[in-house]
Amino acid sequence: MSLHFRKVFLADERYESAGVFDVNGDGIPDIVSGAFWYEGPDFKKRRKIGGVKAYDEYYDDFSTIPLDINGDGRLDFITGGWWGGNLRWRENTGEAGKDWPEHIIAETGNIETTRAWDVDGDGELEIVPNTPNSPLVVYKLIRDQNRKGTGKFATHKLKFKGRENDKQGHGLGCGDLTGNGRGDFVFRDGWLEAPADPYKGEWIWHPEFELNWDASVPMLVVDLNDDGKNEVIVGQGHSYGLTWMERIVSPSGAVEWKKHPIDPLSSEYHDLHWVDIDGDGKNELVTGKRFRAHPEGDPGDRDPYGFYVFKWVGDAFAKHVIDFGPLGSGKGLGIHAAIADLDGDGRLDIVAPGKDGLAVYFNEGNE
Repeated sequence: MSLHFRKVFLADERYESAGVFDVNGDGIPDIVSGAFWYEGPDFKKRRKIGGVKAYDEYYDDFSTIPLDINGDGRLDFITGGWWGGNLRWRENTGEAGKDWPEHIIAETGNIETTRAWDVDGDGELEIVPNTPNSPLVVYKLIRDQNRKGTGKFATHKLKFKGRENDKQGHGLGCGDLTGNGRGDFVFRDGWLEAPADPYKGEWIWHPEFELNWDASVPMLVVDLNDDGKNEVIVGQGHSYGLTWMERIVSPSGAVEWKKHPIDPLSSEYHDLHWVDIDGDGKNELVTGKRFRAHPEGDPGDRDPYGFYVFKWVGDAFAKHVIDFGPLGSGKGLGIHAAIADLDGDGRLDIVAPGKDGLAVYFNEGNE
């Protein structure tokens, strides 16, 4: 694999989240990050969304999940952060120059970041914030008879069986670990087995492993070796390490999770993506350093910055560098990056937000 990317620096902003969707309905992808959106196809025109509260060197904006929430045909987005303590959505009114109103979905407590997964298997995404100090709650958009959003969400606090502490901790993943087609949840200290009815049934707790406190969001649940069973990929968001874990069940039924290092010498792997970045029909791992994940003190926080493609080669990962270097040269990946085909050439491009600025990496393919 010899991928090539063309780097375009868009803005000297400190927002750590970005999303890609068609803001103005012209059929062309735009980039949304923090208080602004950048109009495609060249992303040179910056349009205002509205203010975002700042706390110390952070903005309270740790996700950008596009969804038509009120059913008006325009894509809005969902965000939330650590300090505001709530999950909220910003409404795309379609009126140029006007702020996008904020609407509170729920008071959640501290949000590390938020992801969207199809928890109940109905083909639509639910919203799941990682709230380390609070229980696991799924927010489902309520739709009308025409399947349009109503602007309201149903709140589902999941019931656990076998786990006394209902706090999530830092880190969250979702995927099928049992092979029954249901989406299980992965915490840093075990996993929750999904019942047939995820909202009314009991989720069974399996305390089968123990990870560092700073597990990534997301942890990826993927089948690496095509054996029909999923493995787990986890980064360390505030320390060194990137690992994949293999679940081994003995004939007696005993379970062991075998840990395999991917990249133990890089730190602050907070955001992970599993996508086909090289166009060969198989997914790769795209991840990298989050610049200043904490203001000071994270192991490796002063190391050079960069992000990478990790290619599965049958029994391990090969690392391909997209960008790497000291501040001002290399680039981090933020807490919620976006990967999409921005220019319509059939290749996935990468939008990298972060306290070190907002950049786009246009995928120019292999040699």
